[in-house]
Amino acid sequence: MIARTCLAVGMLVIGATSALAQSAAPNPVTVAPAFRQAIPNVPGKSLVAVVVSYAPGAKSAAHHHANSAFISAYVLSGAVRSQVDDEPAKVYRAGESWFEQPGAHHKISENASATEPAQLLAIFVVDTDEKVLTTPDQK
Repeated sequence: MIARTCLAVGMLVIGATSALAQSAAPNPVTVAPAFRQAIPNVPGKSLVAVVVSYAPGAKSAAHHHANSAFISAYVLSGAVRSQVDDEPAKVYRAGESWFEQPGAHHKISENASATEPAQLLAIFVVDTDEKVLTTPDQK
């Protein structure tokens, strides 16, 4: 039962976040579900984690996260350039992290290297019934 729920949630997360990757880009960004778990002592909230992998030079489209989502991003490997809301863009290297407030506007999310891949773990604290975690900006 848990495996089926994780698979269904994973497919939802991938579907909701795949629009972030540049569809025609030769260097894609991929998003893979890591886990989803209700927080037992915080009714109505869940932890959802995804691993975002950036090919060399890859970047995600600018996007907003769910209004209920508080996010911790942790760079697993490589270097990721990020800009959230009106903060300055910054490069984060493996072992470094940042946080995003609910409803944040993620203006830049890209691999800081044109030659090496990068990977980050994004952990969302989100309303359990939230279905769409990421919405690309409209052009």
